[in-house]
Amino acid sequence: MQRRLAAILAADMVGFSRQMGADEAGTLARLAALRADVLDPLLAAHQGRLFKTMGDGFLAEFSSAVQAVSCALAVQARLAEQVDGVRLRIGIHQGDVVVQGEDLMGDGVNIAARLEPLAEPGGICISARVREDITGKLTITADDLGPQDLKNIVQPVQAFRLRLSASVQDERPALPLPDKPSLVVLPFANMSGDAEQEYFADGMVEEITTALSRIRSLFVIARNSAFSYKGTSPDIRKVGRELGVRYVLEGSVRKAGNRVRITGQLIEAESGAHIWADRFDGTLEDVFDLQDRVTASVVAAIAPRVRAAEIQRAQRAAVSNLQAYDLCLRALPLHYDASRESVHEAIHLLRRAIALDPGYAMAYGQLAWSCWLMVAQNWVARDDPQVADMVALARKAVMLADDDPEVLTIAASVISLPGGDMEGAVTLVEKAIHLNPNNAVAYRVLGTLHGYRGNLTEAMANMERAERLSPLDMGVDACLTQVVASFVNGQHDAVVEWSTKGLRQRMNFAALLRYRAASLGLLGREAEARETAVRLFSITPGYTIARARQHVEFDMNNPYGKPGVAEALYEGLRRAGIPTG
Repeated sequence: MQRRLAAILAADMVGFSRQMGADEAGTLARLAALRADVLDPLLAAHQGRLFKTMGDGFLAEFSSAVQAVSCALAVQARLAEQVDGVRLRIGIHQGDVVVQGEDLMGDGVNIAARLEPLAEPGGICISARVREDITGKLTITADDLGPQDLKNIVQPVQAFRLRLSASVQDERPALPLPDKPSLVVLPFANMSGDAEQEYFADGMVEEITTALSRIRSLFVIARNSAFSYKGTSPDIRKVGRELGVRYVLEGSVRKAGNRVRITGQLIEAESGAHIWADRFDGTLEDVFDLQDRVTASVVAAIAPRVRAAEIQRAQRAAVSNLQAYDLCLRALPLHYDASRESVHEAIHLLRRAIALDPGYAMAYGQLAWSCWLMVAQNWVARDDPQVADMVALARKAVMLADDDPEVLTIAASVISLPGGDMEGAVTLVEKAIHLNPNNAVAYRVLGTLHGYRGNLTEAMANMERAERLSPLDMGVDACLTQVVASFVNGQHDAVVEWSTKGLRQRMNFAALLRYRAASLGLLGREAEARETAVRLFSITPGYTIARARQHVEFDMNNPYGKPGVAEALYEGLRRAGIPTG
């Protein structure tokens, strides 16, 4: 295996999907002009090498960080001169790469690709290693974003946004305000003096967000988009524009022994004016009451006409065992981390929670969901003892709390695929949306289920609703839904297009690679299909058509809504060079 040190520049075109929908021919022409008139000459001038293009994005290699950043600055300056032209986000990292012919792989490439979405439109985000190398050699100012937990990267990466001139930097277009009071709950600061208590502060934010989102008179941004600001000190006005909300709730949590203090302040995003601020003190036994008091205070400040009965319905029933509740809070960030080790630990914690409180519905739902993630990622077989009971767990969760929208949503994900009950799952998710119209995950799950059935219009309508509720989080999920629905409908060119977009955001997404390889094979583009299969093998070594068949027919109970889809998948994978097994 050949390795070398390289500076990697990853770039992506801002708003590509939206522009393609509005003007496909014009967008493709602008993309071609970008390559011919800007990228190629500036890469050559800075001794860079373009080694991969993926739809609207590209990856380039430089021998030094100075060359990479100089080239990025020149590209953004050139593009800033255009009126209503193309805008790029750029991420740069310097590190070890693995050489495979003309291609490069490894963490050096992956980190650059993960930094790119952190850049502003028209901006540049770099790692600490790059910043260290360019200090004293280039005149730049950088804003420290703090350590960033990047997808599938083991250690946090210190990231910096370059502060470009106003002529270069561009703002993300402001989203329109909904027709009812709208807000986002930003991650609360952990004031406990103990980093181990971070999960508790995050859990409080999740609980308050959930309670607020159940109030139908409000529009509440989903947790994942809110947490994209974690570890930063964002401009509140900018948050309001990016998320399309009128109000921002921020605060802190202090847990010391058995005592808990929650402070909160509500800010009007456009003016920066403070609407309300308060402090709530109590014991761990009072924690649900504290959350309810925060929720009621926020509602009273921004929507005073909301009836007390509606607020009461939004409040989650207190858990009988606080130790079980604490275990669930600890499991949540592990599940969101989505690494094999983290999800395995989450399963362990959730089984302990159920042992302590056998009536805890959310613990059953989260456990079923984590078990399914282990199978869906091909980390374990479905009949592995640690996950074999996932469907029973999901159904138990519904039985215990059939009026809890979050429980219904996560249980439906398991009941639909490994459970084989697609219709029943759709009914559950639709009920969850009725109970909580702000549930972005529910819209995403419903969109995915429609994708498997081949209902592309319904799938994307639900994904668009999910994306409005979580504007900074939904890109790759929408791409997967498009890929699945397009494959079910035999639209293999569309599968290739949408998988290209999705893989720009998550380079090692096995599901996208599987469908992409199969569609390329069915289209007769076998060289590209085999190249995709090589990438798939690097993520799931030993993958075979027999394993694909087991995953579709046993793990997922053949969820496709049209006959012959599974067979087309196996044939496409065979043409891509996947062995029979």
